[in-house]
Amino acid sequence: MKARFKHIFLSLIFSFSLSFCFAQATNPILYADVPDLSMIRVGDTYYMSSTTTHMNPGVPIMKSKDLVNWKMVGYAYDVLESNDALNLDNGKSAYGSGSWASSLRYHKGIFYVTTFSGSTGKTYIYSTTNIEKGPWKAVSFKPMLHDHSLFFDDDGKIYMVYGSGKIMIAELSADLSGIKPGTTPQVLIENADAPAGPDRGLPAEGSQLFKINGKYYLFNIDWPRGGMRTVLIHCADKITGPYEGRVALQDKGVAQGGLISTPKGDWYAYLFRDYGSVGRVPYMVPVKWENDWPVLGVNGKAPDTIALPASKGIIGSIVQPDEFSRHKGEPALTLAWQWNHNQVDSLWSLTKRPGYLRLTTGRVDTSLFFVKNILTQRTFGPQCSASTSMDVTNMKDGDMAGITLFQKKFGWVGVKAGAGKKSIVMVSAEKGAPEELQTVPLSQKIIYLKVDCDFRNLTDKGNFYYSLDGKNWTKIGQPLQMAYTLPHFIGYRFGLFNYASKSEGGFVDFDYFHISDQLK
Repeated sequence: MKARFKHIFLSLIFSFSLSFCFAQATNPILYADVPDLSMIRVGDTYYMSSTTTHMNPGVPIMKSKDLVNWKMVGYAYDVLESNDALNLDNGKSAYGSGSWASSLRYHKGIFYVTTFSGSTGKTYIYSTTNIEKGPWKAVSFKPMLHDHSLFFDDDGKIYMVYGSGKIMIAELSADLSGIKPGTTPQVLIENADAPAGPDRGLPAEGSQLFKINGKYYLFNIDWPRGGMRTVLIHCADKITGPYEGRVALQDKGVAQGGLISTPKGDWYAYLFRDYGSVGRVPYMVPVKWENDWPVLGVNGKAPDTIALPASKGIIGSIVQPDEFSRHKGEPALTLAWQWNHNQVDSLWSLTKRPGYLRLTTGRVDTSLFFVKNILTQRTFGPQCSASTSMDVTNMKDGDMAGITLFQKKFGWVGVKAGAGKKSIVMVSAEKGAPEELQTVPLSQKIIYLKVDCDFRNLTDKGNFYYSLDGKNWTKIGQPLQMAYTLPHFIGYRFGLFNYASKSEGGFVDFDYFHISDQLK
């Protein structure tokens, strides 16, 4: 009996050991909108910045110990600047603009995050000695250097490499306040697209420059006409060139990024892939070196699995549920939340009714696109759902509030107040102009709302539900055929909102925000 028990015990241990040893990461490593990656390693810790365009705060910073499991640690800025576009004022917006591809670097004990903005025409440099807690020092200057890479060379000079098609290099002043006086940006590579062939589509951009073993490696993305997103690498012995270029990867459209090494000396490329309405998702690709060139992928392919630790999921790290209860010393909002454009702090609160998020209207709007204080989080794949409870007692005539799947072709489920009564409604902008697809009378002050997303196999379907008791759910309206659109240039977001169509001052109280990776 003892021998049999010992045999069973050893078999279980062996099976567990095998499963642990052969656990692998699956691409995409983050099934959510985390594009334009820039990545560094400091000791045994990796840090990554990304793009969220018009969302605020901006330039999210994430942290990992294994290149797969990431958690939010902060943002480079709370507010980029204040102007009509960033504030959603006077009919202007920053959709698809705001801040774009960042560059993350660490030099002599200081972390640097740089970005640029078509909404302001400027280049921004943020620096701190503590990337997780800040504070961040900010400087900005004109012109806007498109898709730039910040680079500290060994001789003490500081550069930005930037451009589209024609790649440029500019030397920066020592205090990073702008292009160094007395210098003029120079052409680094006249036609960076050349290695991909003559059929030019999207010009080479997304520059990221590295120096490894004395050689300079410049990564770019190219999109040949009729082809797919492609990784290009140029190599030179001097920063000024001449550069030799090659196609480094052309598979599944996985492209734009750079190189990262592990403490053990393994190399990977961090890249991303357009993945339908969920957005642009990060991939890790193994790298080996041949004749001083990085060779990306496995037999020229971006593998579906990679020899890194398996993902533990992103709920609680990149996306987070929220009970809207805060204790002394805790941040007002968790790092997973971002506002659609610059928020108006006087019109939202977690303290006016403790345990609830209160959203108050501050002006009359005619479109969800111009509503201030839409509070958002990423949707995520392969499937996800979000639910909330809302107290609608203090809505005014003409007010609309609820939960949305937000992009240009949005959909929402919520409550509409009008003529002394309230109704549950589902609204869809799938065909362009918003349509009210179904209306159900509401005679109680508490309503439960839910949305879900199916991104499996690029299905990209959204569904909308309501409940009167939080237990029994009823589907409302029609499924939303979600679509990633360039005017917004961002994956679909869950969003909580409240806006007025007749008079300001009404408010709603959200009790919680729950998320799941299952459709129920």
